[in-house]
Amino acid sequence: MKPRASLFSMLASLAGMAPRRLWLGGAVLALFTVLAGMALLGLSGWFITATALAGLVPAMALVFDVFMPSAGIRLLALGRTGLRYAERLATHDATLAVLAALRERLLRGWATPSAALSLRLRPARLLQRLTADVDALDSLYLRLFVPLVAACGAAILAGLALGLMRWWLGLALIVWLLACGLGSALWLAGRARQPALRRALALESLRSSAADLVAGQAELAMAGTLAVQRERIAALDRRVAEADRQLFRLEARVGFAQGLGGTLALAGVLLAAGWLVQEGAIVAPVAALALLLALSAMEPFTALRRGALEAGRSLLALRRLAPAMEQGGAGCAMPQPAAGLAVQMVQAVAPRGAGLPVSLQVGEGECVALLGASGAGKTTLLSMMAGELQPLAGEVRAQRCTWMTQRTELFADSLRDNLRLARPDADDAALWTALEIAGLAADVRAMAHGLDTRLGEGGLGLSGGQARRLALARLLLSPARCWLLDEPTEGLDARTAVDLLVRLQSAMPGHAVVFATHQRREAELADRLLWVDEGATVSEARRGTPAFAEALGRLRHDG
Repeated sequence: MKPRASLFSMLASLAGMAPRRLWLGGAVLALFTVLAGMALLGLSGWFITATALAGLVPAMALVFDVFMPSAGIRLLALGRTGLRYAERLATHDATLAVLAALRERLLRGWATPSAALSLRLRPARLLQRLTADVDALDSLYLRLFVPLVAACGAAILAGLALGLMRWWLGLALIVWLLACGLGSALWLAGRARQPALRRALALESLRSSAADLVAGQAELAMAGTLAVQRERIAALDRRVAEADRQLFRLEARVGFAQGLGGTLALAGVLLAAGWLVQEGAIVAPVAALALLLALSAMEPFTALRRGALEAGRSLLALRRLAPAMEQGGAGCAMPQPAAGLAVQMVQAVAPRGAGLPVSLQVGEGECVALLGASGAGKTTLLSMMAGELQPLAGEVRAQRCTWMTQRTELFADSLRDNLRLARPDADDAALWTALEIAGLAADVRAMAHGLDTRLGEGGLGLSGGQARRLALARLLLSPARCWLLDEPTEGLDARTAVDLLVRLQSAMPGHAVVFATHQRREAELADRLLWVDEGATVSEARRGTPAFAEALGRLRHDG
């Protein structure tokens, strides 16, 4: 697809994320708000001028109707206020609806194999996509589409009003307003594109570097690079400030150009209106109305400046979000249900030795341990079984699996909400049952707030053993009948590890379980041992065979 056609398709996709009555109705309300303001100003000028002239002639003052124009002024004043309120409601509702739908689509688009790995390796980049890039898109509607409709409508209204006096006067005003207003906005969008992109990229690097400084200041200080990191942040800050200065200068130039264009339009209408009054074609109050319409017609174009200034940033965000938007629009492919876990000729990496692609069938109630040295590919195979990585060859068919990784993933939230990640509808009784099996119930009851105890970032507030038990309780809560465990007792003392394994074994019946381990205490739970090297099968042993005992003997015995 051509880039321009792709861009238009993405814009159409964004427009379709909000009800048409909102995004189109918001633009129409903005147009009527501007028109009401112009009409209010023009009618007020006509009324003041007509009243002044009527006061000069007593006979005219007696017959002059002051009630209808004043009623019209009040109606326009109240109507403009109501329209402004309704326009703000409609445009912001439309924007929020688009942003909410966009976030959902992006999350669906990112819920693909390797998503978790990408998030872990590049968290700042994906966070930018979900925050800064998404927020940048509101400019397309609020600061470009809506002001464009209002400004063009104002120019046309002013031209039509003056066209009733002389057609050439109305046509000239329309052409001049569009040339000055739209022309300056297009010029600004083109000239501001590069500074806006430089500012956006520098700001992203600045945020990422500042986060690295805060999170790793101890490591940076030990490595002697803390000053270098601070200087890098200062340099990035200067780049952002320089880009801001360039953008401010461009905006000031366009502001001056639009002000000059409005002044010249007013001067031209003044000369034309004076000539028409002298010729007797119009009266002075109508001339005052024409002047005030010309004065207010350029004002809506000033609202386009902000959108034109941010157009480059918005288009960059749109292009960067496009792949995830397209994937999210298609929906997430859910794994097909299967009894247990079937791995058919899966190849994780291109094996250099005699290893064969992994092929195994794990039934419900069966436990398989993946053995091998660090870096042999055990975690990679578990990632494929969990659907986080796509194999180079073969396929994985499984019912829903839950994955207990080496790293205990806990969040800055309550114990209750951390547990309910596995089953959102679980009641407190189910939570306490899972905690009892995991051996953590007594510890939680001893806490002042029980299940409402707040954890810090990464589970701060719990010991390593408590964090692993909480992860086990969450695993037990999950309705998934397939468990994937990556070295579940790594880093625990022998007593805690043995107790955790005993509790885990008591809950294993009826589940298809796959371990990745290099410890004997974990492998002893397995019905089969599968030796893996470079992501490929080297050997397999079943419980009760000499090969099984030999494989266990090669493993580390940690109490």
